[in-house]
Amino acid sequence: MKLRILDWIVIVACAAGIAVSAAFVYGGGNSSSRVVISGKDGEWVYPLDKDSQVEVSGPLGITRVGIEGGAVHIEDSPCPNKTCLAAGSIRDKGQWLACLPNAVFVRIEGGKTEAGVDASVY
Repeated sequence: MKLRILDWIVIVACAAGIAVSAAFVYGGGNSSSRVVISGKDGEWVYPLDKDSQVEVSGPLGITRVGIEGGAVHIEDSPCPNKTCLAAGSIRDKGQWLACLPNAVFVRIEGGKTEAGVDASVY
């Protein structure tokens, strides 16, 4: 079976499509991480590399979230047990914090995940 010129064009186009798709999926992409904070009034996005203090309203009152030095933590919350404060700081994509009684959820999106251990224990 002899391949014709149109066959070669299709093969090259498919190979190029696979190469471009692989570069897009496995390439560096957007390496900047962002903090997404959800509360009763909506959802807000902040850069992880810029220090800031955020106050989020919840059913119990105001929860303060701090973004400092490439990490995020809950500074204060009106919840009774303060478990969200004891959770510490997060800094990697996919990690999250929550103050469930006050309905505040904080997560990190974007950026690259460091290779290594994929779980943490406090």
